[in-house]
Amino acid sequence: MKKFKVVTLGCRTNQYESQGYSDQLRRLGYATASEGDEADLCIVNTCTVTEGADSSSRHQIRQLLKAHPNAKVAVTGCMAESAPDIVRGIDPRIEIVPNAEKERLLDRIFPQEESLPEFNIQAFDGHTRAFVKVQDGCNSFCTYCIIPYVRGRSRSRQIPEIVREVEGLVANGYKEVVLTGINVGDFDGGGRLADLVRAVDKVEGLRRLRVSSIDPDEVDADLESAVLNGRTTCPSMHIVLQAGSNVVLKRMNRKYTRQVFLETVERMVQREPDFTVTTDIIVGFPGESETDFQETLEIVSKVRFAKVHMFPYSQRKRTRAALYPNQVSQEAIRRRKQELLRLAEKTAFELRGRFVGRKMPVLLENEEKEGMLSGHTPNFLRIYVPKQEFKPNDLIEVELIENMPEGLLGKHL
Repeated sequence: MKKFKVVTLGCRTNQYESQGYSDQLRRLGYATASEGDEADLCIVNTCTVTEGADSSSRHQIRQLLKAHPNAKVAVTGCMAESAPDIVRGIDPRIEIVPNAEKERLLDRIFPQEESLPEFNIQAFDGHTRAFVKVQDGCNSFCTYCIIPYVRGRSRSRQIPEIVREVEGLVANGYKEVVLTGINVGDFDGGGRLADLVRAVDKVEGLRRLRVSSIDPDEVDADLESAVLNGRTTCPSMHIVLQAGSNVVLKRMNRKYTRQVFLETVERMVQREPDFTVTTDIIVGFPGESETDFQETLEIVSKVRFAKVHMFPYSQRKRTRAALYPNQVSQEAIRRRKQELLRLAEKTAFELRGRFVGRKMPVLLENEEKEGMLSGHTPNFLRIYVPKQEFKPNDLIEVELIENMPEGLLGKHL
């Protein structure tokens, strides 16, 4: 039996696409290469959102080439799109597949095959939460972001196709699904995002539904209603901030203000007091002053995010921000990064403290600490429970008995 290995860097959309390759290859009779096995085919799905992502992508490609000297090697994803000559220069064995042809990657690898399996996912390896790509591309052109240039303009899958894929995942045992995309708020696949949420929410057997990263101005009244009134929809969203300063947001070409962000969060929390928010923040954007940074810290203190994904600004060629004056020094970026992370951990701890003594359902995911399984509540609080007889993908009721730095300790009821 021939073997394959897929390496994925970057976003949830990449993770979805890589799972699509894995499922296709298994239907062709391939098996996943175990540790130490030599693969016949290697696929690297690269990322270029930061310089660090570029470096990691190059490293993974070289590692695979060395470990699998006789394998076919296909490289796709955003770094392959933005710097094909650099990727091609690593080794002549590499075949580059552009992002526009991502879903036809196996057609490039197996041109002799007349009937290849359809590109979709039937599982999500190593996860109890399945990410389903509903949209690709972006029309926003934020001044720091290379993604619209490498992913192309926004386009969406059709609602019936997405529903069928979710039905297949649920039939295969998945309890939780996350609707994801490059800019999921742009969804327009025979209806808007709220229509998609309502359609997926009706899938029999689905227990939890989440919406991936979205901008605050895209959380309109219809989407708000779909999320807060759904049968399976979770009272938590990843609403992107990026910066708490209106001056910086404008220079980023973001389409909202700090006031719009705060009003969006306040509306959701007023209607559902258990509602929580996770977010993305960029530190050290060109021209970000100490005052601007303090405005970001103010929002972190006010909102108390369940989790903050912090990104030091990374200069990307072809973006307007790379040409901006007043680039922030690396020393200042490092200092602000540490200050933001400390505050984010403190406020997340304070948020979790409100829930000590509550009884909540937890979907168990994996073993992160010896003898403990971790999982999440519907509102995305991380919970740890003694492993006992439980396993990943169990949905259990727990009492939250202690707040710890990394999450809440739960006792099974």
